[in-house]
Amino acid sequence: MSASTSVGSEGYAARVPWGDVLLSAIAAVSWALIGMAGTAALGLHLLDADAAGSLGPMTAAVVALGAGGSVTPDGDMSAFGLKGAEAYSAIEITPLGVSLVGALLLSFFFLRSLRGAGVVVSPAELLARAGAVVALFVAMTGGLVWAGHGIVTIDGGALGIDALPGGGGGGVEIPGLGDVGDIGGLLPDRIGDLVDAEAAVGISVDTAPTLLGGLAWSAGVLLIALLASRRTPLPRGCAAVHRVVRPAVSAVVTVALTAVAAGIAAAGYAAAGDDHPRRIAGAALLGAPNGVWLGVPVGLFVPWDGRATGELVRVLPAPLDDLLGAGADEPVTLARLAELDGRVWLLGVATALMMLLAGVLTAVRTPVAPGEGRSAAFVGRCALRLGLVTGAALPLLSWLSGVSVDASLSVLGIDAFGAGLDLRAHLGTALLLGALWGAGAGAAGALLARASGAAGVRATSVARGAGVVATPNAGGLGYGAPVSGSYPGHGQGVAGPYAGPHRQAGDDVYGAPTVAGPLRPPPGAPRRPPNPRERPLARRWGEVPPPPPPPPPPPAPPRQPREGE
Repeated sequence: MSASTSVGSEGYAARVPWGDVLLSAIAAVSWALIGMAGTAALGLHLLDADAAGSLGPMTAAVVALGAGGSVTPDGDMSAFGLKGAEAYSAIEITPLGVSLVGALLLSFFFLRSLRGAGVVVSPAELLARAGAVVALFVAMTGGLVWAGHGIVTIDGGALGIDALPGGGGGGVEIPGLGDVGDIGGLLPDRIGDLVDAEAAVGISVDTAPTLLGGLAWSAGVLLIALLASRRTPLPRGCAAVHRVVRPAVSAVVTVALTAVAAGIAAAGYAAAGDDHPRRIAGAALLGAPNGVWLGVPVGLFVPWDGRATGELVRVLPAPLDDLLGAGADEPVTLARLAELDGRVWLLGVATALMMLLAGVLTAVRTPVAPGEGRSAAFVGRCALRLGLVTGAALPLLSWLSGVSVDASLSVLGIDAFGAGLDLRAHLGTALLLGALWGAGAGAAGALLARASGAAGVRATSVARGAGVVATPNAGGLGYGAPVSGSYPGHGQGVAGPYAGPHRQAGDDVYGAPTVAGPLRPPPGAPRRPPNPRERPLARRWGEVPPPPPPPPPPPAPPRQPREGE
């Protein structure tokens, strides 16, 4: 990029390419919703949920829940022919499998559009791109409100009511009295009618909560993506974000996604040896992050309050089903679960190793100042930054993994079937424990990285150029000298008009990882005189070097002697 282009970038910053902004927003939102809908539809189909109702409305409802919306089921019990029949249901659960697919696709296309904008993006263009994505996503959630209306049919014969006394119709047999006949008008006679009846339960997506949830969800996803992407350009003045925030946030996000991948692999292993592999696969598609991100706070000793009743006890993993199977409110902690199954302590070991990995990644991705590679200041900085990030991330994971489901069908005051599940974490304790675990893991990871000489070796060129320059030291590569140059956000390692915008002082390699650069003579060595025949290297990024100077004019022809000379 020439100097004129670099200088002109300030004037260009005021202009927003609205055509590219709209096209990139349409691509990001479209692919995100397509991925969410495909994941939801496939998961529901594997769970055989489409056998009870139309797959389209149920898919829209699950996508709305995954995008932070709200769904209200309501029951129509008129088919039972009973007065006083009532159905109620309240669901507060986020299918994080659907949410995660949408978040990854939305982030990928949004960040890709920013990287195509240049090395430094103007605040106006950044706000325009983010605002277009959020506005379009909220508009599309309005379509989910329209599409997420459907009816799910409940078959009385599938409820197990015919197993009750008198449930199959006919007489009622009382032990010691024999068959007393059909007692018309009493409860067993009515239950017999329920077996052949069907009830239609409608589902509808709430408008206002879904629109507000879609707004908060999309804005939160873009914010996390910007903080976690280490190579995405930001406006001028955001050097601290490149150098301080992004290494720790990217480490936590990497570890969280790795944990989800491990959970999906475990679900695949379980499905291979199960009698119903389709159900396990469907549950993993919709809720693998729910289970994994619920286990992470539990493994880090975050206390939960839990209660489960009815059929939902069967969906809980062991030994959580044994702990909550009594139906009373129980504290859910790692120690209580370990009392029922000693192998639960392995969950604590796994989460501790996960935090240590986050600490190592933070240290490896954090630039190191000159002479700081083996000092306590670097360890303290890594501990502080990872502690702050984990202190915010652990309550967020705990809140997202919370579950509240309460559903019942009451007939004349007699509960025919019912189910309830409630899991809530102590968010204040999660914040404190997250900060402590993050600080400890950050310090331990920095010590390991410092001992192995890997401190700062994976820091990006953007973080290195955001106020620091690479200089070798005993503890790895250090980056502390101020930089300057007309190219925004990057230092100039080569002086003169041919200094590349992506080359920094101290770099001894070119763009290709296997091609070494020119060797520098030791300090004080005599310099050889410049060779006028050598041409300067062409700049990178496909730029053509300036044309060679024009050849000298041809010599004048010899003067002819005049007459008389």
